Amino acid sequence: MRMLDQLPSPAEVATSGFVPEEIIRHRETVADVLARRDSRLLVVVGPCSVHDTDGALDYAHRLAEASRRFADDLVVVLRAYLEKPRTIAGWTGLVPDPTLDGKGDLASGVRIGRRFLDDAAATGLPLAYEFVDPFLAPYFADTVSWGAIGARTVASQPHRQLASWLPMPVGMKNCVSGRLDTAVAAVRSAALPHVFPGAAADGRPRIQRSAGNPDAHLVLRGGPKPNHHAHAVADALDALTAAGLPHRLVVDASHGNSGKDHNRQPVVVADLADQISAGNDALAGVMIESYLSDGRQDVGSARPRPDLSITDACLGWERTVPLLESLACANAVRRLSGPVGSPRA
Repeated sequence: MRMLDQLPSPAEVATSGFVPEEIIRHRETVADVLARRDSRLLVVVGPCSVHDTDGALDYAHRLAEASRRFADDLVVVLRAYLEKPRTIAGWTGLVPDPTLDGKGDLASGVRIGRRFLDDAAATGLPLAYEFVDPFLAPYFADTVSWGAIGARTVASQPHRQLASWLPMPVGMKNCVSGRLDTAVAAVRSAALPHVFPGAAADGRPRIQRSAGNPDAHLVLRGGPKPNHHAHAVADALDALTAAGLPHRLVVDASHGNSGKDHNRQPVVVADLADQISAGNDALAGVMIESYLSDGRQDVGSARPRPDLSITDACLGWERTVPLLESLACANAVRRLSGPVGSPRA
């Protein structure tokens, strides 16, 4: 067997055999914000998908400093995504393709990815991660404080089972079509206990028995039409009520809500800030795609720039900080005035 085809076990890439206390505290804080026991706003912000670890760590250090500035009103979580879901084809992320050339050196990818997550966690930031391949979850889950199941996998039973086992709050994104019912069903499923095959730390197959994830929640990411407006938020809350689920709601300012135009993210954030400052306490979190430089680049024969996304276009750092400030200000108004519910627009 070629060395390229030998995959290390999760234990071989981990730096320790336990979850640091700081990550446990981060998870508890995120859960408290989602449940509104903590009056701050969750903001998951960072690159669409990490392609250069040095550039992403530069971004992480900047974000860590900014997070301290807004700590009274925001719980800032670094978007540290290393797998990229694809509808048909394309670059599938740093872990499956660390050399960006389609060679699929997954063994190197899990080591590089794990090292990046450890270094990013050392900044003091909570980390967010989208779990695309359930088999890879044991390599990275112990570093993560907020997880996501994406729009293309939210209907998948293995992903719902995985979410029920993961030890952090997990957001379920609505489908690419914009429909909410599949994601709402995923939240319900993830809250239940499941028995499913998994991998132990040494890589051997094992039976996973989950108790259910009490902090699974809905993420609005838009579809053919955006769903960040107040009336769409109210519709989502009605759907959660009908399903007997608590009002835990995060809204993504990118993807379908921005029409995949990074320049529209500030417009979406402004709308959400207005809803928050008006007292809508059901809006627990906002997601923003942001990186060092504005826009995106194609991957060609030359080595890509480390500061510019190679997947979705992102807002540059200089355009991101004002959005964090506006969300902090909006939440300060909500926090000081007290919630007034979630009125329809």
